[in-house]
Amino acid sequence: MRRFLSLVSWTLLCCCWTAQADIFTSIGQMTDLIYTEKELVQSLKEYIKAEESKLAAVKSWANKLDVLTRVSTSDPEGYLAHPVNAYKLMKRLNTEWSELESLVLQDPSDGFISNMSVHRQYFPDEEDEKGAAKALMRLQDTYQLDSESFSKGKLPGVHSSAFLTVDDCYDMGKTAYNDADYYHAVLWMQQSLRQLDAGEEAVVSKADVLDYLSYSVYQMGDLPRAIELTRRLVAIDPSHQRAGGNLRYFERLLSKQLIELKQVYQPASEEPIQLGTYARPKDHLPERETYEALCRGEGVKMTNARRSRLFCRYRDGNRNPRLLLKPVKEEDEWDSPHIVRYLDVLSHEEIEKIKELAKPRLARATVRDPKTGVLTTANYRVSKSAWLEGEEDPVIARVNQRIEDITGLTVETAELLQVANYGVGGQYEPHYDFSRRPFDGNLKVDGNRLATFLNYMSDVEAGGATVFPDFGAAIWPRKGTAVFWYNLFKSGEGDYRTRHAACPVLVGSKWVSNKWIHERGQEFLRPCGLTEVD
Repeated sequence: MRRFLSLVSWTLLCCCWTAQADIFTSIGQMTDLIYTEKELVQSLKEYIKAEESKLAAVKSWANKLDVLTRVSTSDPEGYLAHPVNAYKLMKRLNTEWSELESLVLQDPSDGFISNMSVHRQYFPDEEDEKGAAKALMRLQDTYQLDSESFSKGKLPGVHSSAFLTVDDCYDMGKTAYNDADYYHAVLWMQQSLRQLDAGEEAVVSKADVLDYLSYSVYQMGDLPRAIELTRRLVAIDPSHQRAGGNLRYFERLLSKQLIELKQVYQPASEEPIQLGTYARPKDHLPERETYEALCRGEGVKMTNARRSRLFCRYRDGNRNPRLLLKPVKEEDEWDSPHIVRYLDVLSHEEIEKIKELAKPRLARATVRDPKTGVLTTANYRVSKSAWLEGEEDPVIARVNQRIEDITGLTVETAELLQVANYGVGGQYEPHYDFSRRPFDGNLKVDGNRLATFLNYMSDVEAGGATVFPDFGAAIWPRKGTAVFWYNLFKSGEGDYRTRHAACPVLVGSKWVSNKWIHERGQEFLRPCGLTEVD
């Protein structure tokens, strides 16, 4: 219980989780939607089959009655002169037409509608769709992917039949527009227009696309192009509600600017709008460019001199009995600060068990708002996480013991094993694992986060690296391995070089589990140094 309370108090370090409906943040949970959709398709087929069966029965009735009425109407008196025909007419109108009425009134859709109602509670909502769109834009920015490649499903090293239609691109652009994100609105409206110009059929009209595109281009400060696009809109739809007024406004504004700057009008560039046409707006993250370059595998500062200082070795945990017969394989990933990778830390069976235990509890990761103190979701942390206790299953207890054996540190004061699944565009932007707030109550109990032990529980097809912008390191996920580093110097001071990030997952599903090891109990296992930076 004390460990659980300690964990709760540690939420002040922005590592708290709460259950929400953000399905898109976890591939693990999105796979359930795949099977749900398959079940609904089967239900839809059954409904269609029932409708066809009903229609066939009605058609059979219609054909039979058509033959009868042709005969009866050719000579009504002669037809009714026969008593059998008179009886059958009475019977048809009294009984058989009532049966036909009942058949027509049957509604085979009841089963399908009922099935839909059961599953609808698990469907993504508008916020989930919006989040998925933003995730694609995040991937576009981080990995510098142009909208055309994205719309055709062309991702680095991946061959896929996935594609985005005109209407998909339009909806992407509209999502950005509604958030006043005109940079992405331009990119996606332009792609929608490009596909329309190429002859692709769509629900959305070219006038609607030009309406959003021209105004977004204006917001990006490109008046000549905004004017050209608005003129094109007016040519397509002269009675458009806003186009004429916007065009006059843009022309007056441009004329005023040219007079003030004493410049001559230059027609809009004929080059199509693409990635790089407009500068991406700056945001809250000072190391954004460095961080994203590392995610792409660029700017990694691994020199020959540094590489010569990296080694691999066997570790037996200072002759730990559990590691003597099978020492762990250790590889240096970085020299200073020292980051190591351990091989074959988790077996496939252990990984599957951990995922099985975590899946029912996965909840959208939240952070504590520094101004209000309220837990909230944040775009810079997009994943789903769960906490697992050692008492829950022998596998968790065994993993905890293995971490203690490998690191030589006690996990008695460590946090529970945290399991995280990163889905579409899942990421965690640059952050520190240790607390920089000396007033955090949890520091008085178990101390700060001394070290991080991070297990990779899946390979990732593209993206998903762990990067350290301060010194230019990028560590790529390898299933079954783990990386380890110290967040604090021996003096207890935070090592600010360890600011790190989980890059967005471009293709695939990233599963990790980690153990945050705290200071208390390590006094004789990792003694203090003589200086602050030992």
